[in-house]
Amino acid sequence: MNEPDLVPLLTRIAEALERIAPETASRSDLSAASAFVWHAQGSDNGYMEPVPAVNRVPLTLLQGIDRQADILIENTRRFARGLPANNALLWGARGTGKSSLVKAAHAEINDEVPDGLLLVEIHREDIHTLPALLTILRESGRQAILFCDDLSFDASDTSYKSLKAVLEGGIEGRPENVVFYATSNRRHLLPRDMIENERSTAINPSEAVEEKVSLSDRFGLWLGFHNTDQDTFFAMIEAYCEHFGLDIETAKLREEAKEWSVTRGSRSGRVAWQYVQEVAGRLGKPIDLKG
Repeated sequence: MNEPDLVPLLTRIAEALERIAPETASRSDLSAASAFVWHAQGSDNGYMEPVPAVNRVPLTLLQGIDRQADILIENTRRFARGLPANNALLWGARGTGKSSLVKAAHAEINDEVPDGLLLVEIHREDIHTLPALLTILRESGRQAILFCDDLSFDASDTSYKSLKAVLEGGIEGRPENVVFYATSNRRHLLPRDMIENERSTAINPSEAVEEKVSLSDRFGLWLGFHNTDQDTFFAMIEAYCEHFGLDIETAKLREEAKEWSVTRGSRSGRVAWQYVQEVAGRLGKPIDLKG
């Protein structure tokens, strides 16, 4: 193929690549929504995808975690007002409402101050791109909750060092307009056997694990979430049914819910929601948590 034929072909290829590439403006245009998901592209760049409707549970439907909710809401309220606030680690049993509370707190405060807060989710595997994301958020000047769901690290993972620098250390540290909320099943973000192994094989056991365990210390708030008792489990389900207008007799509801929890091997907010979806489907009633 000669040069005159190549030029139009290369031009079409370049135009096609420009069409499918994320627009540069999307990296910094934070007026499109109040919630975004960060999509990393390499370690130095990426873009934020707007989330028009966040999948979340209203705060009033979160049962059995009143104390945790009060603490996180107050911390978030202070942050939204430009006052000092802490990074928060929500840790504990699976399905107990950790991520639901973060999203509900964001909605609650934005009801008080419309569009006062951004919620930006970063995936666990993209933690190493935090510096690029923080540059965008710092330059925006808007108050932003940076949220990572199910955060944890394994023995070979060194990306926790990026997070440590962001939370407290480093020359720049965390921007004043950003607070970091994370959920995890582990209080120390590391598997216990990993910590014990490093402690048992080190010359100085306490120093061997200090760097990794100290990551949790960067969170000013530790909010524990524990297994749900039966009464709270019933309260969760009944609140959902009332909210969504699911008409089912209370005694029957509780009998079925108890059996449902036994077959799942646990009682939690997640299991309660799964049962409510079963009831709604059986009654032919649509339910929607987008908002």
